[in-house]
Amino acid sequence: MLTVNRIQQAEEALKNTREKMNNRYRLGYHIMAPANWINDPNGLVQYKGEYHVFYQHHPYDENWGPMHWGHVKSKDLVHWEHLPIALAPGDACDSDGCFSGSAVDNNGELTLIYTGHNYTDKEKDIFYQNQNIAVSTDGATFEKVGENPVISHPPADSAHHFRDPKVWKHNDVWYMVLGNSTKENVGRVILYRSPDLRTWSYIGVLAQGNENLGFMWECPDFFELDGKHVLMISPQGIKKDGDLYNNLFQTGYLIGDYNYETNEFTHGSFNELDNGHDFYAVQTLLDEKGRRIAIGWMDMWESDMPTKEDGWCGALTLPREVTLGENDKVLMNPVEELNLLREIEHNTLTNVTSNSYLIETNEDLLEIKAVFDLTNCNAQSVGIKIRGINQEETVLTYHLDKQTLKLDCSKSGKVEDGVRNTILRANQELSLRIFLDRSSIEVFANEGQTTMTSRIYPTEDRLGIEVFADAEDVKIKELTYWKLKDIWK
Repeated sequence: MLTVNRIQQAEEALKNTREKMNNRYRLGYHIMAPANWINDPNGLVQYKGEYHVFYQHHPYDENWGPMHWGHVKSKDLVHWEHLPIALAPGDACDSDGCFSGSAVDNNGELTLIYTGHNYTDKEKDIFYQNQNIAVSTDGATFEKVGENPVISHPPADSAHHFRDPKVWKHNDVWYMVLGNSTKENVGRVILYRSPDLRTWSYIGVLAQGNENLGFMWECPDFFELDGKHVLMISPQGIKKDGDLYNNLFQTGYLIGDYNYETNEFTHGSFNELDNGHDFYAVQTLLDEKGRRIAIGWMDMWESDMPTKEDGWCGALTLPREVTLGENDKVLMNPVEELNLLREIEHNTLTNVTSNSYLIETNEDLLEIKAVFDLTNCNAQSVGIKIRGINQEETVLTYHLDKQTLKLDCSKSGKVEDGVRNTILRANQELSLRIFLDRSSIEVFANEGQTTMTSRIYPTEDRLGIEVFADAEDVKIKELTYWKLKDIWK
């Protein structure tokens, strides 16, 4: 009964904030909470034919606080419906937060597996963490089980960082990976096994870093992809290295081969998944079509978040299909269902030779496809500007000589640290697929060879889309844009 009351109170707080909220930067086709704070996506699962996404949520404030689980569902990965808050903290197993976790369909029982966060001295940030489960048969209301915590403490050789369970089934056995840290502050992922989701046995370390790979690996996800095994992680504490690891915290992957019998994961080096400003805590699900679909948090810890003054903060990325490219590179591309967002198509350029072309449009929800022919190209750089009516612009530039893609948001709300660069080896053709929302940009270059995700905060009305090159006679094979629908209206 206490849990029901806590959820009702949280829902009431959201309703009150929503009535006063400033909607200037509210997104048109991304997952957000109704109001106040969200961070990590949790519990991505397909249940009774519908996609469910949960998220870390503070329903009482636009800043991070005692974590609840917010909840949306969709039939098509495009049109999302808010459901009541799924988990509220305050029980003995999760006194100060229901932290990140995952969800599974256990023979019709939707099961959430999450970390309980418990302070022993909040002022000094001294805490302990455990793992818990909650169950539902209707996919909307959840009950924490009496056996909680199902894992009460971390292994003896680890630090107190012990969170973010990701659970899956293999050969009728449940497995769980957890983010963890050694006593020497080296990030790692550890593995547990269970026959029934209630009784768990510690198997050992799945993967461990070194002093260069951070002090804690958050939000692990482990899955098979085209015959390889992928471990996605969000390390904290990796130092910047040129154009690599420019965000405060990173999200990326290790890929290799795994043996369930010996718990041996032989893998290559760590690679970032997205090279924009705002991508963290990615989680995936395997859907009924056999696709591996990823969603991340479209923000970054300790970054400037202007929407806080509007009564909300945080959003999730578009769903992306994860595939394996050449040289075991993990690729991410928008799921095909996102075509359902398209309302009006403008096919403005086909095989045009130019060094600058402006298409005027004041639409704020857009998908853009631009294809440049780079064969016999005498330009050093080509790209696209999303322009405001005066000085504001978001600029995407490909430098042919350096083979780098540059995203510059410094004139659209990221004044400090507004630029990101990443390697992109585009020889014959540069293909850009760009999703613009009121306060975000997501770039997919050359079929997911590179993705760049950033929040932007324009204050001017939009002037339009400009394609440019630093030389005459650059061939633009295609420029098409679509006005996209607002799913929240």
